Order: sequence, then C-alpha cells, then structure tokens
Amino acid sequence: MDDLLQLREQLDRIDEQIVKLYEERMEICSRVADYKIATGRKVLDTVREEEKLRAVRAMAHNDFNAHGIQELFAQLMSMSRKLQYNKLAQAGAHGKLPFLGVDRLDLENARVVFQGAEGAYSQMATLQYFGENVNCFHVDTFRDAMCAIEEGSADYAVLPIENSTAGVVSEIYDLLVEYENYIVGEQIIRIEHCLIGLPGTKPEDIRTVYSHPQSLMQSARYLNTHDWRQISMQNNAFAARKVSEDGDRSQAAIASEQAAKIYGLEVLEKGVNQSETNSTRFIIVTNQKIFRKDAGKVSLCLEVPHESGSLYHMLSHFIYNNLSMTKIESRPIEERNWEYRFFIDFEGNLADSAVKNALRGIREEARNMKILGNY
Repeated sequence: MDDLLQLREQLDRIDEQIVKLYEERMEICSRVADYKIATGRKVLDTVREEEKLRAVRAMAHNDFNAHGIQELFAQLMSMSRKLQYNKLAQAGAHGKLPFLGVDRLDLENARVVFQGAEGAYSQMATLQYFGENVNCFHVDTFRDAMCAIEEGSADYAVLPIENSTAGVVSEIYDLLVEYENYIVGEQIIRIEHCLIGLPGTKPEDIRTVYSHPQSLMQSARYLNTHDWRQISMQNNAFAARKVSEDGDRSQAAIASEQAAKIYGLEVLEKGVNQSETNSTRFIIVTNQKIFRKDAGKVSLCLEVPHESGSLYHMLSHFIYNNLSMTKIESRPIEERNWEYRFFIDFEGNLADSAVKNALRGIREEARNMKILGNY
C-alpha cells in the first residue's frame, strides 16, 4: 500500500502545476478581455462555452471524471467572465444604470397611499415614516396601491413585504415585477395583535373571529384554545370595521389597539400573537427610478436558465465582488411549470463599483433581471 505522505506529496506537485496552468489561462483570458473591450464584443459567449464543455467532457476516461471535468471547466469559465467584467469596469464600461441618485426623498409634500383602512398597521407604518401630518389615503388592495403610484394619484405607497413570524407577503413580490414601481425606503413596525370586540363583549359571547390570514396564523396558539370560527379578511382594519358595523357581540377581530380606538371597540385581550418580537417590514414604493445616495441595500429579481448550477453561478457574482447577500426568496413563474423567479436583497449602493460590476455580470448571464430598488 502506498504511503499517505508520499501520495500527498504527489498531489502537492500536481497542484503546483494546476496553479501555474490556471494563472497562464487567466493571463490569456485577460488578453481576451482586452480584445472584447476593443471590439465591443459581449463577455458571455454561450455557444463557445457549450462547445468547450462538450469537448473537455469527452476527454475524460469515465463518467465520474467527465462530470467533474465539466464542473471544473464551468468554474474556470465563470472566473474568466468575472475577470473580463472587472476589466470592463476598469475601462469605464460599467454600463449605465437607469437610476438617479438623490440627496433625500421629497417627503414633506408627498401624497401617500396605503392598503387597508383607518387603524391598519400600514397606516401606522405610514405615520412613522412620513410623520403625523402626512397627506395620505387608503385603498382596498395592494394592486390598487400600486396603480395609484403608477398613475400618479399618489407619490408613494406603503406596502407590507415581510413578517418576522409569518414570512413574506408573496403578492407584493409579484406586483413589484408586474409594475414599474421601485423601492426607496423601508419601515419596520412592531406588531401587537389584540382581540377586540364590541364594548361589554365577553370571551364566551364570541363565535367568530375575523382578521388577515397572517394575523390569524400569528395568533394561532391563542385562537386554538377557543372553539371560534376563524374567517380571513383582506386587512385587520377591515375586520375591526366589520365587527363595529355589524354590532354583533358574537363577532370579534384580531387587530391593533389603534384600530379598536378608531372603530369604538374594546380591547378584550392584548398580545394574542405568540411572538413578543413579532414585526412587519414595510416598503416605501414610488414610480421614479431614484435612490438615496446614502442607501445601503439593493433589491433585485432575476430569472435563471433552467439548468443545473445556473443559480449558483448567479450568486457567485456577489461572492466575487465581496457583497453580502442578506435575503433570497423564490416565486413560481406563471405559465412556466417548475421554473422560478428569485428575489434577492444584498448590501450595497448602486453607485458602488462592486455593485455595478456584480449587476453587469448578472444582467449578462440571467434570463431576466430587474433592479427593484436601492434604499
């Protein structure tokens, strides 16, 4: 049997050769980049890469090695592309991003829309972000809010995108893709759900509880200790308004204490949601392609080729450019079974060279990419 130390020495010698050959290869790739910069050719040449992968795979002596060789050369070509993107950036060929950097957002004269009714958590987020004197109005659906800013009847919309307990609001992600509206800010609101009902209502009077599906989910532990029918509504404030208008003590709502005050209801029990740290993140959306110059988070969505390793190669642009990715979500693409659109948040500013370089690489290699905002 071969001695382990001797085998490792042999591997070390081979690895030295691999490193030398890798550096030789990258030197040639650098010259390829110079040629492409001079002639205006695109970095990604899919046909050439596919031909190369087939050729090197055929050189292997068994299927296991063939698979490994294909993966190795896919990585080599990926690094070559990143080198070329970097050289393009150094040559000033970032490509222009259609977003305008501004020193501050115009909040003082803004007209703001939120989904729901008076007393909704969206209203609380609106007041915290824009101030108590904000000129705001409410609509019934998230789509109505998106339409309002797209059509210009509102300058900004405040929309819930994620709850720390119940997860993402998937409809908002879909609407961000559908509409040409962009995120320019965010506001996090601590959530304390209350059981509210008509004054004088006792728990034994209640037969039905109304609330938004996520609020029902967040309060499930409490609700499941009672034999109450649970009915979903579009918004917590709608639920509170219904209980108030119906005047029926057999009905109650899960909503905020503020909603109880607005609709003349009584708080029957506070903090019925099981998490004391429950919070909802709201996004501030506008129809302008702008970002604050001190913004620190970028949101984007992308579609990748439906093939092995494609998402990995997209994400590698963040690693190569030393960007910290903070979130990734996926949503199915309509009418394309088992294909997904990915939503990614990462730290950075659209004016940063590393961000520009990463976005250029992703745009070149993704099937589709949309910057959702920098805030």
